Amino acid sequence: MGRRWHAVVALCIAYIVAAAVAADDKGLSSGGTVAAAPSEANTIGKMATSGGATYHHVWPPMKFGWRIVLGSFVGFIGAAFGSVGGVGGGGIFVPMLTLIMGFDPKSSTAMSKCMITGAALSTVYCNLKLKHPTLDMPVIDYDLALLIQPMLMLGVSIGVICNVIFPDWLVTVLLIILFLFTSSKSFLKGVETWKKETLIKREATAKQARLSSEEVVYTLPPTETKPLSDEAESIWKNIYWKEFAFLAFVWVAFLGLQVAKNYMAICSSWYWVLSSLQIPVSVGVTMYQAVGLAQGKRVISSRANKQTNQKAHQLLVYCFFGITAGVLAGLLGVGGGTIMGPLFLELGIHPQVSSATATFAMMFSSSIAVVEYYLLNRFPVPYALFFTGVAFFAAIIGQRVARKVINLLGRASFIIFILSSLIFVSAISLGGVGIAKTSQKMAQHEYMGFDSFCKYDA
Repeated sequence: MGRRWHAVVALCIAYIVAAAVAADDKGLSSGGTVAAAPSEANTIGKMATSGGATYHHVWPPMKFGWRIVLGSFVGFIGAAFGSVGGVGGGGIFVPMLTLIMGFDPKSSTAMSKCMITGAALSTVYCNLKLKHPTLDMPVIDYDLALLIQPMLMLGVSIGVICNVIFPDWLVTVLLIILFLFTSSKSFLKGVETWKKETLIKREATAKQARLSSEEVVYTLPPTETKPLSDEAESIWKNIYWKEFAFLAFVWVAFLGLQVAKNYMAICSSWYWVLSSLQIPVSVGVTMYQAVGLAQGKRVISSRANKQTNQKAHQLLVYCFFGITAGVLAGLLGVGGGTIMGPLFLELGIHPQVSSATATFAMMFSSSIAVVEYYLLNRFPVPYALFFTGVAFFAAIIGQRVARKVINLLGRASFIIFILSSLIFVSAISLGGVGIAKTSQKMAQHEYMGFDSFCKYDA
């Protein structure tokens, strides 16, 4: 019955994506451009002004060819591995969209958020019914998500603004330093976890050998029993609805504010008033959860070393990393999991729970970024729908394969190694693209300073 519903959902989404692409494709000219003058219909989809300079959003024509095939393959691999590691895959999506598909960097960043959202939606759909590998709780730690996610979404809003203001060279430097640091930390954590798993396996083997060497006592032949399932009996009982409702409230509040901002002039008084209202929403929900954790009314159950009362400075650090992850996600077009994944692992959270919780939080933050980029008209809808569909199905396959590998090997540490590898690849790919772009600007003596957000017309 479950597989039948999976098939129905997949077919429905495929039909919607195909219909939307077909409908929007009618608005494309024979050259395939969006919102362009006839004479510019080959590459330029949208022009923006910033600080007196004109920025061209390059949207290539949507037609079947080697670029679509290769881009879909790379996007599929990135989404499949990204869903397992809990990083979203933006470090692979952005270079693919820029180098293979031919989009400009800012449009690639926006479309990357669409793909991250698609992969996150399918991953969360797969994880909602799963249980914690060792504890009697869901694989998604809702208490941890409620502490981190509001600050993550606030950070995304800040990051989107920084994406307009920051020069490319500064973004590249920050990206390389941060990603190399987090990838090395994750790799060392993976080695540590691998050693612990090896020790546990040795102890289990030694215990089995001792039992087999003892006197054999006749017992009744074992009856056929079903293997323990990693799925809960009911998806409705496996979701913490109170925490989920708070997260949904934050998402709806941010969505309403983003839509209202679209009707205001950029940098007008009402624009900044609506923008600032995001602060009490996110801080209020986070403080509600933080006070409960500090007083011992709630607990981050998935931690290896549980504390009844969380220290105030610990909670502040968690919130700081949450907002930092959001800023980087909005700025670079990558998933916030590149920060949250290593952070959760340092907290002693099981790798599967770390990946599932990071992806759950990213589902809310990346979808808000997609709405914001859509209102700014930063990506072509047909392309976005197509690659979002690719990422959606790739993440489902990645989750299924990962569960089988974990059950086969009895090791969850390979998730950490995938996380570390993806962050490292992201540092190389995104860093390489950034260095090449900066070098080109230097050769052409282009302006490389900060831009004005108020003068930006998307």
